Order: sequence, then C-alpha cells, then structure tokens
Amino acid sequence: MTKAPQQDVVNQAVSNGNKKMVFPFILVTSLFFFWGFVHNLDPILIPHLRKAFNLSDLQSSLIDSSVFIAYFAMALPAGYVMRKYGYKSGILIGLLMFGLGSILFVPAANSLEYIYFLGALFIIACGLTFLETAANPYVTILGPAKTATRRLNFSQSFNGLAAYIAPAYIGPMILSGKNLTQTEMDAMNALELHSYLLEEASSVKLPYLILGLIILIVAGIIYFTPMPDVKDEDKEGVQLATFTGALKSAKLRWGIVAQFFYVGAQVCVGSFFIKMATTTAAIDEDSAAKYLGFYGLAFMTGRFAGTFIMKYIDAQKLLMTYAIINILLCVLVINGSGMIVVYGLIAIAFFMSIMFPTIFSMGIEDLGHNTKIGSSLIVMAIVGGALLPPVLGMISDKTGNIQNGYIVPLLCFVVIVWFAFVRRKESNYAVN
Repeated sequence: MTKAPQQDVVNQAVSNGNKKMVFPFILVTSLFFFWGFVHNLDPILIPHLRKAFNLSDLQSSLIDSSVFIAYFAMALPAGYVMRKYGYKSGILIGLLMFGLGSILFVPAANSLEYIYFLGALFIIACGLTFLETAANPYVTILGPAKTATRRLNFSQSFNGLAAYIAPAYIGPMILSGKNLTQTEMDAMNALELHSYLLEEASSVKLPYLILGLIILIVAGIIYFTPMPDVKDEDKEGVQLATFTGALKSAKLRWGIVAQFFYVGAQVCVGSFFIKMATTTAAIDEDSAAKYLGFYGLAFMTGRFAGTFIMKYIDAQKLLMTYAIINILLCVLVINGSGMIVVYGLIAIAFFMSIMFPTIFSMGIEDLGHNTKIGSSLIVMAIVGGALLPPVLGMISDKTGNIQNGYIVPLLCFVVIVWFAFVRRKESNYAVN
C-alpha cells in the first residue's frame, strides 16, 4: 500500500513533467541516507570507545557533543555559502568535509588518542551541517508547497533506512564482544594492554575508510550533474534575506526551540540504547547492537508510514499525537525492567521518526527569501544533541542508574507537544 504514495511523492518532487529533475532528486535523497548512516554509527562508537578508553557515561557523551556542537558552529557559515553560491555548492563542501573526516578515523585509531576521534567526528559533523542545511530546504522547494512536509518526510525515510543498516550490519564489525573488567585490565602488562586497546580502536578503521571513499565518489558525481538551484543573486533578494526578518516569524522561532529539544531527545535515546539494553535487560553487546538495528528499522518504518498517514491526518495533529505517545513510553522506559525497556526504546524510535522533518518544514514555512537563513537557524538548533546527552550522562553517573537519565528525553517530548499544539491552534485560527 505504501508504494503508491511513495511514487506520488516522487512525482510531485519532479512536477511539471521535468524529467531532468529525477536524477538530482535521487542524488539529494541519497544524502539523507549517508548522513543517517554515519549518525547511527555514533551509538556504536559510544560503548566501543567507552570500553577502549575506559570512559564514564559523561565522558563518552562527548562523542555526541563533538558531533552536534559542529552544527551550532557551522550552520551560519553554511547558510551564507548557500545564499551566495547556491545549494549545490553547499552540498559539495559538505561532502568533501564528510569524506575527509571519515578517512581521518584511520590515523585517529593508530594514535590511540580519544581527542583525535573527537576531532575527526567534528570534521564529519561540519560536513553534515552543510549537507543538512542544504538538502532539507532543497527538497521542500522541489515541488508544491502544500506537500513539502510529506516530500521531506519521504526523503528523510532513507535516513531511517540507514538507521537500520548501520547498527545491524556495521555494528558487529566495530564491536569486538570483548568486555574486560577493570581488574582484568589492571592485571595486563603494558604490552598486553597496548595490544588490547589498539585492537579495539582499530576496528573502526575499515568501515570509516570505505565510507569516506564512497562519499568522495558521490561528491564527484554531484559535481558533474546539472542541478536546478536557487541563489540570492539579485540585490533585492540579498536585501530581503536578513536574520531580523527571518526571526520575525513565530513559526521559525518555535521551530528552533522544538528542534533543539527534539534532536536532544533523539540523541539521548539512541546514543545510550546499548548501555540501556545491556544493563536493564542483561544482554551482551552483540545482541544489543542487533536490537539497535531493530530500533533503526522502527525509525525507518515510522518515516515511510508517516509520509503515508500525512495524506489523511494533518502534520501538526500527527506530531502532537506521536509526542504524547513518546512521553508515555519514556515513563515505561524509566520504570520498567528487562526486555520491556528495550521494546519501549524501539517503539520510541517509531514515534520519533517524523519529528525532525515535520518540525523543520513547519519552521521554514512562508519564509520566502529568508528560507536559507531560517534553515541555518533550525540546523543550529541541532546543538541540542550536543548539550542534552551530557545531562543524561551526568544524571546516570550521579544516581548510578542509566534509566533515571531518561527524564531528559521525556521533558523534550513535552516541549514538542506544546510546539505542535501552538502550531495547530495557529493553523485552525488561520482557516477560520
């Protein structure tokens, strides 16, 4: 049943019978898969590097911080590049940084220095900032405005596909399954300890090297592909595109706040999934990684299902309903035990799936010349993924119970309910 609406979305994206738009649309949609792929390796990296470098939950959360702080630092430069040179230029810069950062995982692993991994992740994330700042609004303009939210959810569905493939198939390549206690590590001599740590760190090299080379190949394909673009080349457009003008939009202001808390919630739930599964359900890392794959599968299914459901239920109502369900699921995760916690986390992924693209498209609605600025500001809000996971990690370290930390995503979903309620109220008022 989903095949027809998916094809409908593609047809709308290449409206007016312009078949030249098909390949560019496919290329841009593929970007959603690639950045989803690398983002969904982070929950694998966190327990892996925690083990390799003997990190606390708070220290391991710096993996998320190094990634998502880049969004805050680079979103405005990315927006400037696209306003001046267009979406294609932003995409190419993003891919080059993405590819370079991935390849830098090789020397980072050889160095056995945690800070170098964080540096490589920061460079990757700088590239992803350019990609997300460009691709999200680019998809919304490739077709009728009234179906922009559905179209963006469709492209974001491939982000969900990556959320399944990365942990399910690449996770086992990275996670060794060796879990030495501190006592066992203290009993090793210097050479044995060095060999163990080098083996743990080196398992990331091949996956990230291959990913980096693929990304650079995609950059070459996009460079030689003619792609429709929208640039603020005319003086009138440049003058109209201002931060002050963009921030006059209540939709944008609310969108920034909602996206901050949504991304914080998503990263909190996903990044500590393996720790939650191994502690609350007493399963090993390899099994937890497989369940993380089901988490990604639920996320992907939710994206495709959401694209279909939005034909019949307006986006604001669906967003509010899903956020309320996730509040209840967070209560279950905090208070539950055993596999019910794992299943609860997987269910959260399904109901989280539509939130990013839905909030994004609502936030930049009716911005006109300020769309690229608005896109940059909403992408900056992704910094929530850098700031909120350490709060969860700190609560976990202080209380000695990782489940207590999930009060953080619960509160995030409360904010999203309020955002959806306000937007729905505004929409009903505009209609009346």
